[in-house]
Amino acid sequence: MSTAAAGTGPPRRRGSGKRRTLRWIASVLSLLILGTAGAGYLYYRHLNNNLKREKLNLGDQPMAEHKANAAGQTPLNILLIGSDARNSDENKRLGGARSTFDSTPLADVQMLVHVSADRSNISVISMPRDTLLKMPRCTDPETGEVYPETTRPRMTNESLGRGGPGCTVATWHMLTGITIDHFMMIDFSGVVSMADAIGGVPVCVSDNVRSRNSKGEGSGLELKKGTTYIKGEKALQWLRTRYGFEDGTDLARAHGQHMYMNSMVRELKRTELSEPNKLRKLAEAATRALVVDEELDTVKKLYDLGEELKKVPTARITMTTMPSVPEGSRVLPKPDEAELLFKMVREDTPLDGRDSEKQKPKVSEDPAAPDAEIGVMVRNGTYTAALGAAAGRATEVVDVLTEKGFTQAEADAQRTPQERTTVYFPSVDLEGDAQAVAKSLGLPVSSAKRSTEVSGVTLVVGADWRTGSTYPESAAEDDGKDKEETLKSARALSGDDTGACMKVQPGFVWSD
Repeated sequence: MSTAAAGTGPPRRRGSGKRRTLRWIASVLSLLILGTAGAGYLYYRHLNNNLKREKLNLGDQPMAEHKANAAGQTPLNILLIGSDARNSDENKRLGGARSTFDSTPLADVQMLVHVSADRSNISVISMPRDTLLKMPRCTDPETGEVYPETTRPRMTNESLGRGGPGCTVATWHMLTGITIDHFMMIDFSGVVSMADAIGGVPVCVSDNVRSRNSKGEGSGLELKKGTTYIKGEKALQWLRTRYGFEDGTDLARAHGQHMYMNSMVRELKRTELSEPNKLRKLAEAATRALVVDEELDTVKKLYDLGEELKKVPTARITMTTMPSVPEGSRVLPKPDEAELLFKMVREDTPLDGRDSEKQKPKVSEDPAAPDAEIGVMVRNGTYTAALGAAAGRATEVVDVLTEKGFTQAEADAQRTPQERTTVYFPSVDLEGDAQAVAKSLGLPVSSAKRSTEVSGVTLVVGADWRTGSTYPESAAEDDGKDKEETLKSARALSGDDTGACMKVQPGFVWSD
């Protein structure tokens, strides 16, 4: 454990360090400074040679180009990946069970950084490593080995072992429909080297904390109540801490990582970063630590990306965690709320709530097919414990759709009880079709939601529409309320929240 960062006062040089999220953050934030560290062409070439490069997308499904806004601007999406690889002496020294040494690396931290088209705000979505997802077919670019699409959900961190970071990118794209422009990946030793190069970051805990239980599980983090500046291995411990934070789950760890990231951003913006020696150390550490996609393969490109990130004020950075529900000891994306969060990113809607009154649900730019050519499966989801199911409801709504020109509508014998009526579509190229179905029935545009659980446009008639041929106005969903509930579930944390302090889990508190 590093002793240099254990004090409670700020060191001379400040910055950041971290392990999983740190890897990404270090990755992202190092971009803010990399460009000024040049020392001539030879040094520039040396830094470029430090970078390791891999393919962006190992899946079969290509990602669509961004659509520009009215000003001709396009958003930017970067997937930050933290690898738990323990295949070097440095990484083995930094912890983990010996049984994991030299095993297939896992993508234990995954964060999508969305930079808005107008560069006014940044939204970050973390995905818990224990999330169960279906994974696409991926091909290893080095060996040619093909990993078939999974038939059952697998832990999302396993995606890295299916050919490399490009499969993690493909898995995110399959789930979210978000176009991903770049990825950056870093491992344990890279996190520590970046943390030491940058300096220290202030973090806060509600009580004295020691992350170690009776079974020996935990990161080993030990901090006193209040605010402490941490760096190096201490920062790595913070970012790895699960036992000792809040409820001891991976969701708590993600929240602690968000606090750290926001604090690091504030420190970097506040601290003078003009020292040539410090910048050289940062450039050296960052380029040695990072694995990037082939389109982000030079220091100049990293610097240009950093310049885009610098345009966003701290107050407009919002950290979130994908809403989830328990599935045994794992989690699944929370129906509706996770998809709404992804949709807000796809539509470039700020997650900090600003301008939300001006931004109404967007009509898809992908034109709908003629009504008679749109296939629609209709399911009866009207069941409630109090009323049971409205018998024959799917067939009734099929008749309504047929009268309106959707002649390929048919009833599905499967029943999917749910509160709200929703039109699901599997991919963004069918969003226009789903919205056309919703509009014909009087449903709000926002009732059309993407889901990988359906193979075509699927209308689930919910408990809010048990009778009638037109969706009742009284049941029309309040889009603003939905967004507010989703962001609350996602634990949105603003970059300028200086009062954030990690709650310590009972049983992990120690006395002075």
